Amino acid sequence: MSRRERNGRAARADSSPQPAAPKRSLGQNFLVDQNISRKIVAALEIGPGDTVLEIGPGRGALSGCIAAAGPGCYLAVEKDLDLAMALPGLVPGVGVTAMDALRLDWGRLAGLPRLKLAGNLPYNVASPLVWDLCAGAADFERAVFMVQHEVALRMAARPGCGEYGALSAWMGNFVTVDYLFKVPPTVFRPRPKVDSAVVRLVPRPEGERPGDTAGVAEFLKFCFSRRRKQMRRALKGLWTEDIGYLFEKYGYSPTCRPEELSPEFFRIVAKTLKTHGAS
Repeated sequence: MSRRERNGRAARADSSPQPAAPKRSLGQNFLVDQNISRKIVAALEIGPGDTVLEIGPGRGALSGCIAAAGPGCYLAVEKDLDLAMALPGLVPGVGVTAMDALRLDWGRLAGLPRLKLAGNLPYNVASPLVWDLCAGAADFERAVFMVQHEVALRMAARPGCGEYGALSAWMGNFVTVDYLFKVPPTVFRPRPKVDSAVVRLVPRPEGERPGDTAGVAEFLKFCFSRRRKQMRRALKGLWTEDIGYLFEKYGYSPTCRPEELSPEFFRIVAKTLKTHGAS
């Protein structure tokens, strides 16, 4: 090969599109392992009539697998404008909106047929995003998200364990959470300093979800800001005979602490306090 040919080939290589550099401000760690991508998408169980909404597709690690599964409609929300503009070139037919998923109006998704959600969620937004999703999006079939491992443990935690907190109790009133599998840092570029994990969310029946979501949220945050206190002391000034009766009826001692109470019981107590004008 002549020097001119070598220089020409090098020039063409230099002019080829290069992936955008990760943006630390957006918490970007791109998944690069297709085996993990396939496992995440398989957990969605996509069918021909499904609508799939991917949150934060990034460079498209999940996108090809989602498109290959043949959903009826494939949508994506990506905060990074450069990545949002590049995605249709990687996956023709995807409908992309360039916006922050934390600003999504989840209620507007109602009516989308057989909605399923997926995403490799940045560590700094996973908890608030899923909190808002639970309250705002009742009409979806399932969601499969990759999040920081410790956050996944909190999402899936049951009463009585150390990871159980306000997020666990909140989600337990809206969805069932299954911890699916752990993901090491080695499958990302750049590598994060912590492990990740994949969780699956399935909505609870409508009749088992809180009617007053704001009241439940406020009560949970109140209780878990006092998580080391016994409940009768934590509710000092709010404790009544009706509250005491509820604890007795559902088998809880007034001396128990917030991490011992079920998600449903928080909802019941919050409703009682609101009825009596105490919350």
